[in-house]
Amino acid sequence: MTKRSVVIGLGHYLPERVVPNSEFEAKLDTSDDWIRSRSGIERRHFAAEGETTSDLATKAARNALENAGLTPNDLDAIVLATSTADLTFPSAATMVQASLGMTRGFAFDVQAVCAGFVYALSTANALIVSGQAKRIMVIGAETFSRIMDWTDRSTCVLFGDGAGAVILEAQDGVGDKTDRGILSVDLNSDGQHRDILYVDGGISTQTTGFLRMQGKEVFRHAVEKLAKTATTAMEKAGIANDEVDWIVPHQANIRIIQGTAKKLGLSMDNVVVTVQDHGNTSAASIPLALSVGVERGQIKRGDVVVTEAIGGGLAWGAVVLRW
Repeated sequence: MTKRSVVIGLGHYLPERVVPNSEFEAKLDTSDDWIRSRSGIERRHFAAEGETTSDLATKAARNALENAGLTPNDLDAIVLATSTADLTFPSAATMVQASLGMTRGFAFDVQAVCAGFVYALSTANALIVSGQAKRIMVIGAETFSRIMDWTDRSTCVLFGDGAGAVILEAQDGVGDKTDRGILSVDLNSDGQHRDILYVDGGISTQTTGFLRMQGKEVFRHAVEKLAKTATTAMEKAGIANDEVDWIVPHQANIRIIQGTAKKLGLSMDNVVVTVQDHGNTSAASIPLALSVGVERGQIKRGDVVVTEAIGGGLAWGAVVLRW
């Protein structure tokens, strides 16, 4: 028998404040039409004053536990993907652990920016397959509104805050692509491209900094690298294009999503799209989209799902799983 990491629960949380594109028109040389045409984004959510990344993550985690019918102490671990943790340390994951009242197991953060959830999912899968844990909560949570330069119209209109969580459980499979759970993973990074997407501050510089992005360069790398990593992950799993039920991509830009689907030879009818409602929520975007996709009745048990993401680093990767 083969050990597989199967999704048994999921949930998400979005801050109450909804920010439509029109809110930027009074402050910046931009418009609803300009933002929609270049990104597909119509609105996003911003965390309230005093509302932290771990707060969002905890609420998504509670929803996932309820969805799975589990208690916090049914979990062995929490792996939280974020680039906007509450504090330098301890990890946001341990804060979630405490907020949930989870008194056992272990918790830690993973930082790979927008690719963070794919990296966290891969890490949790490795822990399960190796026998170190049976049940793991994997969370993506961000408050990117805290690192925006509100004078830069090319970036500040693109990002939002939110959190999504999935619970993975070790289950036995037969070892082929008919198994439920994670079937394959492909991870990549290339630090030579650091300067096209980064935050110009950090602990060593004693500044918080703001997000900086060369949009055209990011777009150029994104479509090619996302299609390639998805294809590689599918090949590892033995999954052909016509066997894919859903692509659940990182929700950064509708043109990147469309370009990647086209390069993979798949219809947009097979893509879960939430970017219009949430903007780019970085590591939270894939678990958010998974949760919404299930809520909508799109993703169903037995479906083959391909997730892929790219973020600062550059870091990118894909996961293939059967729901």
